[in-house]
Amino acid sequence: MSLKEIARLAGVSPSTVSRVLNNTSSNCASEEVRRRIWAAANQLQYQPNQAARQLRQGLAASPKTLRLVVVAARFATPEADPFFAQLFRSVEEELFASSALLHGVISSAELLKQGPPEADGYLLLGRCPSEALHRLCEQAENIVGIGRNTTDFRIDEIICSGQQAALMAMEHLLSLGHRRIAYIGGCSYEERFIGYYEALRHHSLPLDQHLVQDTDQTGPSGQAAMAQLLEQGGFTAVLCANDATALGALEALAASGHSDVDVIGIDNIVAAEQVTPALTTVHIPKEEMGRAAVRLLLDRIRGGHREHVRMEFPCRLVLRASCKGPHSGK
Repeated sequence: MSLKEIARLAGVSPSTVSRVLNNTSSNCASEEVRRRIWAAANQLQYQPNQAARQLRQGLAASPKTLRLVVVAARFATPEADPFFAQLFRSVEEELFASSALLHGVISSAELLKQGPPEADGYLLLGRCPSEALHRLCEQAENIVGIGRNTTDFRIDEIICSGQQAALMAMEHLLSLGHRRIAYIGGCSYEERFIGYYEALRHHSLPLDQHLVQDTDQTGPSGQAAMAQLLEQGGFTAVLCANDATALGALEALAASGHSDVDVIGIDNIVAAEQVTPALTTVHIPKEEMGRAAVRLLLDRIRGGHREHVRMEFPCRLVLRASCKGPHSGK
């Protein structure tokens, strides 16, 4: 499979394809162009000539190409959510660099219904329902989970703590003087909601259930939840469990004419800095997590480790215009 075929499918030049496929830096092309190129490479099941590369480096050729399957745990596909779309892109890039083949992408619902497809290893994007994860663990040993929540299962994990991210976001809002802070996002077995509650408890603030909106963490649900909060009032800031929800919340604020509510998200997706006002958020290192997960899975497949590993990446606050402190009269 040639670079020209990928270029034709992606609608770019072969030189652009070459730069993207050989350079994991996001500066070599726009996010949209990189997305199209990796989608085309995946569709065509393109693999680099690793044998020639290894000969040039004086290394022995790999005896076989490893086939890996990605399980989209929370959505039907990774592209359905901007956080997981960016995470999935870094997984694809690292698979390509490692000469491993993305054998397929399935949802957790498909996994539960038909069982896992045959593969050398599995990468779970997000929190997988316990029944589906049980089934996968019964039939496979090489599994790595990636996300913001830990699991109780004996699998390798790459995480950035959702609880810590929520605590960091809450501490920022509290430092600005907010005391009536609402929450929009998942609540059931969700570490980000736990972080929200723990921050309130640490500052001796009550948990007001009227300020908690339990949602599916999508843009439309964030917009609807913010509209409902605005109807009842009584808050000055909102912590959203992810940026997709926060962007929906900002749309609701703009539609209602409100500019007196601070909004903070979690993830730091690309769109977070493109919206007006730009979204204050907690950065989750998606690219590093995706690459580390692939390396960890390949190491397990090749017998590099036997004990289960949990690797945790730190998060960090990204300050933008959507948080300024409580407004007078609120």
